Amino acid sequence: MFQRIVRGLELTFLLFILAIILGYSNPSITKDAEKVRIYTRQIEFNYLSWMSNAALIKLRSASIEAPYLFDHAAQKQIVTEYMRLTQQILEKEYKLEQIYADAGVTDKKLASEPLRTELVGMYARQTDLAPLAEAILQEQVSQVLADVGLTAVGQPVPNVWYHSTPLPMALIVSPRDHIEQTANISIDANLPLDQITTLESRVDTNLNVSSLAVDIGGVGVYPTMVMQSTDLNWVLSTVAHEWIHNYLTLRPLGLLYGETPELRTMNETTASIAGNEIGGLVIKRFYPELISASSSRLSLISAPLDHPEPGDFLRPKFDFRAEMHETRVMADALLAEGKIDEAEAYMESRRLVFLKNGYLIRKLNQAYFSFYGAYADSPGGAAGEDPVGPAVRALRAQSKSLADFVNTISWMTSFEQLQKATNLPSP
Repeated sequence: MFQRIVRGLELTFLLFILAIILGYSNPSITKDAEKVRIYTRQIEFNYLSWMSNAALIKLRSASIEAPYLFDHAAQKQIVTEYMRLTQQILEKEYKLEQIYADAGVTDKKLASEPLRTELVGMYARQTDLAPLAEAILQEQVSQVLADVGLTAVGQPVPNVWYHSTPLPMALIVSPRDHIEQTANISIDANLPLDQITTLESRVDTNLNVSSLAVDIGGVGVYPTMVMQSTDLNWVLSTVAHEWIHNYLTLRPLGLLYGETPELRTMNETTASIAGNEIGGLVIKRFYPELISASSSRLSLISAPLDHPEPGDFLRPKFDFRAEMHETRVMADALLAEGKIDEAEAYMESRRLVFLKNGYLIRKLNQAYFSFYGAYADSPGGAAGEDPVGPAVRALRAQSKSLADFVNTISWMTSFEQLQKATNLPSP
């Protein structure tokens, strides 16, 4: 009887959190976004359906008290097997794509049949393992959250719930005359590239804006969405990053996420800093053998490819973050002078420089910087001279602890409050 009451309270609380996060964690529907949605309504991602299905998976896992059925060694084995299986699936899927892309293979269905049959079995195994592996990682992140003081009576609020899944893409829109994210609309991840480029072209031409469809690593809905990956360091940092968004959503900073560009950058940079620290602590506590690998992981949850393709090691060293910082600063300067065409030509020329050095950036435009520039947990990069990232980093540096940092910034409602707290001058 008591357990049924507890489950009922958990479900009630879950629905409450779902309502809040669905209402506040998605990008604000502004007039600008509504104009863009004329072109995206038929291909937008259905968050409500996804969240409902993911919540049921989490409730089923909770009902059997996973991961407490296994000792530490067994938990580690489950996570390791899940990551290894995910790697194998990605490799098989790539081989399948190669078959269908090979003009020399006439009967692609016949040629791919053994591979597709093998994948069916692997998908089934992955479906069985995923709830257990996710429950284990959720509990490990929860324990670290308790260690650092980001819990209430030892429990994170809301619970650390995430689900790995193919993620939607984000269609990002910025004005052409300056860099600012005015729309962020989630669209179907399965759109082929030709349809994506056609969509971008229609939006750009008809609305006179700059747009870009980007891949994302996670979404702070509830349960949170996290991209499938074979990099445990990245997965843990992303799970923590998205939980921080949930945590902030219950406080002023998160509720005001989309009110201004500064508040958005404060949110994303806070989640990046905290997510990386928490993920690193989980690795240190539960997977110490991966510590050497963790130092090379990307610091940005939604970062673009910032390492060259295989075989590019023969090229002279190319500092991605420094070069991207230079590009953003010059683009800002040209736009400030009203030289829109010159700025866009400059960004395209710089894209070719990155491409030559092995960095596959499909489009480098105002929308690109409006999205990636908000992830400013490290100096340089796409943020350019934006003062918000340095201010957030300064607050973390002067805070006594991670919890002190997160709790302090979570109650801020403007960039001016952050400047005052860090004694930094106005830009």
